[in-house]
Amino acid sequence: MQENTNTASPSVPFGGGSDWESRYTAGDTPWDKGEAHPALVRWLTFQPLTGRILVPGCGSGHDVRAIAKASSDAEVTGLDIAPTASLTAVSHPGCGRETYLTGDFLRGGSFPQGSFEWIFEHTCFCAIPPFRRDDYARSCGHLLPRGGHLLAIFYTNPSHGGGNEPPHGCSEEELERLFGSQFHLALEERTLPTFEGREEREILRLYRRR
Repeated sequence: MQENTNTASPSVPFGGGSDWESRYTAGDTPWDKGEAHPALVRWLTFQPLTGRILVPGCGSGHDVRAIAKASSDAEVTGLDIAPTASLTAVSHPGCGRETYLTGDFLRGGSFPQGSFEWIFEHTCFCAIPPFRRDDYARSCGHLLPRGGHLLAIFYTNPSHGGGNEPPHGCSEEELERLFGSQFHLALEERTLPTFEGREEREILRLYRRR
C-alpha cells in the first residue's frame, strides 16, 4: 500500500446546489456506508479499472480507494463539491494513485475535454436536482473521449419514495434520453450486491462513448 501524499485542492471551481458542505460539516451523511459499493467491489474483482478514472460526488472516497487498490494502473480522481468531503477523503490511508479535488462535476469545462478513460458513478447522479441531469450527461460526454466508459449504478426506485429530496430515482426512458445519443449501452445488470435496504432498487450500466 502506498503512503497517501494527496492533498485536497480548490483548483477546480465549484458551484451551488444543495448545501452538501453543511451536511458534511454536521456529520449528517447517512449515505456514507463506510465502504465501497458492493457491486463495484464485485466488478473490480473481475475487471479492475485502469487509466485515468473520475469518481464524481466521491464523498469520503470509499469507491475511489477501492478502484485505486484494485489496479496499480489506475489513476483515480475523486471529485466532490463539499470541501469537507474532500478533506475527509484525504484523511484516509492511501490505497494507490488517488487524488481528491473540490469541484462541481456539472461544470465539465473544469477539466480539459477527454481527460478520463473511465467515469464511475454511484452517488452524484442521484443527488443532483433532476433538472440538472442534462448538465451531468454533457459533462460525461465532454470528459470521456470516444471509446471511454461510464460505469454507473443508478437508483431506479429510492426507498423513501419521495421526489423532492435525494436520492432521486430515474427511469430507463430518462437514461436513454440522457445518454443514448452520446453513448452505447454495452452492459446492464439488475441483480446487484448492494447495501441493506437498496435491494432491487438499483441497476448497473456500462456505457461506451460513441
